[in-house]
Formats: sequence, structure tokens, C-alpha cells
Amino acid sequence: MDNTKIGEFLEILGMTEQPYGVYYSDEAPDEAITPKPGPLPSVEAEAKGQVDWKSIYENFSCVIGVLWRARKKGAVAYFDRDHFGCLGGAFYLGFLKPQLEAIVHYVSTGIPNQREGEHYLESPEVTRNFFNTMDPRPSPRRYCVFKPVNMFSEGERPELVVFFARAETIAGLNQLATFVTNDFEAVRSPFGAGCTNIVTWPLKYLAQGELKAVVGGWDPSDRKFMKPDELTFSMPVEMFEKMLDRWKESFLTTPTWAHVKKRIERSRRAWGEE
Repeated sequence: MDNTKIGEFLEILGMTEQPYGVYYSDEAPDEAITPKPGPLPSVEAEAKGQVDWKSIYENFSCVIGVLWRARKKGAVAYFDRDHFGCLGGAFYLGFLKPQLEAIVHYVSTGIPNQREGEHYLESPEVTRNFFNTMDPRPSPRRYCVFKPVNMFSEGERPELVVFFARAETIAGLNQLATFVTNDFEAVRSPFGAGCTNIVTWPLKYLAQGELKAVVGGWDPSDRKFMKPDELTFSMPVEMFEKMLDRWKESFLTTPTWAHVKKRIERSRRAWGEE
């Protein structure tokens, strides 16, 4: 990827942090952050009562939490069937299907006398329907890798590009998505966990022939792994490349955006990031 183009684009957006490129590979990246290893259960093992829930809970590691650790270091992160972190992430990243019934209940009403539910959906039936609707693409390679875009070598290309940013920068990306696609619904913001909206939904739209960006970061369980007021903006690399090529034709060069950039700078100072 062209780091000069990327640098200019991030500067006009007021970004000091590199977005992450997402891709699947059969090679594990060197010196990467990843969850602790553990056995990935299946619905068959669950039905036989053979899931080691103690180990699952002890090794729990949220995808957004792992990325938070990576982001603070500007490092690479990866996941696979042996390093999945949590069963939600394992499902959404394509390593586990179907989802376990325990998770179906956990996301909704909980498991009586065992564990309180998250109450993100009103019932196990609705949750089961959501998982069936998502139907994540099976992982096409062994590893799902998240790497800062400035670390991609020439000829390397991710499937998706994910920004972590506050509202003013997201506003620029949101409007630019329509500018470069002429699609008035180029950006969507569906229900899902943090990793659902940065990976699963964009890939699902692509599989349906739709070039869509997705705003996420709404999952309350993930907010502790994000900066205050921060959201995610994930898009197919094709859209990202269109933005790199065409942003200079857009509103990002106008006095209107210059005013927004001043707000971005004030926000960074307010949060002690300068």
C-alpha cells in the first residue's frame, strides 16, 4: 500500500493512529499479540457436557480488547482456532459454527442458577435467529490478522480497513464513503458485537455484492477497550483505496472541513492526547 497517500489522508482526517488492515493468512505473523491458547469447543461437545467452561472463562480475551493492546503498541494481532479469545469472536471471525447454546442464552436472558445474561437481545430465540442471519463466512485461512496499514509491504493488500476514531473523523469518513461510491446508503450501522461490526458485517455485505462501510463500537461490553467517545469505521479495502485516490476532490479540502479539523485538535487536547 502507498504509505505516502495513507499519510496524507490520515493527516487531513486528523488521525494520529494508523487504521488496521484485516486479512486471513496461513502464516502466523511474527511478534504479534494474540489470546492465550485453548481448545475450541463445538456444539457436539456441548451437547455431551464435554466443554471445559472453567478454561474458557479463565482464557477469555475479547477481540476488541486484544486489539486495544495491539493499538497501544502499534503492533500486529492475530486470532485462530487455538487462539480465539472468546466464543463470540471465534464465531464472528469464522472459526466456530454453529454458535454454542450457552452463548445463545448468555447474550439474551442468561442461564438460570448459572450465569446472568447480557440482555442485548430479548430472548434465546431472537439471539439464535441473529446468529443464523449473520452466518459468518468460514475462515478461508488459518489466521485472521489485524495489522496497521503502514506495515503492509508493497503488493500486500488487506480485505478490510478498520478505523478507531471519534465522531469528527468518523463524520469525514461517513460522508466520503458516499462521495467515492455515489451510494447514498454506503454506510450502515447494524446490531452486533464489536468484532461483528469491524469484520463480519462488512464481509457479509461484500458476499452479497454490496460495497458497504460499517460504523460500530456500540457494544457496551466492548466500550472499556476503546477510548471515550470512540467508534469504529470498517470498510472493504476497495472503498479505502477509492478514498485515498479521490479525497482531494471532496469536501475534505474545504473551509468547512478545516473547521472540523480544529475541533479534532481541541478534542485531542481535551483528552490529553497531545
